[in-house]
Amino acid sequence: MSDAAELPASHAKPLRSDGAEARNRLLDAALALFAEKGFAKTSTREIALAAQANIASISYYFGDKAGLYRAVFQDPRNNPALDPADASAAGVQDVRACIQGLLRGFVEPLKSGEQARQCMKLHFREMVEPTGMWQVEIDSNIKPAHEILTRALAAHLGLPEADDDIHRLAFQISGLGIMLHVGMDVVQAIRPSLIGSAEALDTYLARLIDAAMALVEAEAQRRQSFSALATPRAPI
Repeated sequence: MSDAAELPASHAKPLRSDGAEARNRLLDAALALFAEKGFAKTSTREIALAAQANIASISYYFGDKAGLYRAVFQDPRNNPALDPADASAAGVQDVRACIQGLLRGFVEPLKSGEQARQCMKLHFREMVEPTGMWQVEIDSNIKPAHEILTRALAAHLGLPEADDDIHRLAFQISGLGIMLHVGMDVVQAIRPSLIGSAEALDTYLARLIDAAMALVEAEAQRRQSFSALATPRAPI
């Protein structure tokens, strides 16, 4: 599958108040199977069996397999949605708070352990065997978050709008969080204590924020140096 249109819109029914546990079991089972086998090679029967649920419950909660796949891909437990508060004018004006919100979205899911690895594997599989969900993720989550960060960085550095260097800086900051996911197995093999507990991940987040702010300060100093060199000297 190569187009988002091939995953038809879901017609899932409203979630019952007593159905959260059953729904999450289906999401967890589907995540493991989709990550391991991909969308096309995973059957709803396999998912229901792994979740110890009736196959009809997939239709009840998600509409169909495509709806379940979308729900897995966008599960806020593993892929936190953009916080509307971060998009407010106040959020943009506080660049550290904006960076903290962005990087927390990368770190918090790692506290789920094996699910975080499965989620990363699912993202890689989606890139290799696209269904269109990666483009949805870019449009609905990644791109808006990037826009908020570039606006915050531009405001912090006193610019009317983001230029190429601001966009580069934003990608560098996001890369700090992405690398933690991509290099998770490497960190686990070399220094597992760095990500071995919720407290350790909180410390890692704090260091990432410090590193990001150092990048921001370096860009500010670079611009100041460039401005000083570009300013013509008064004649003697």
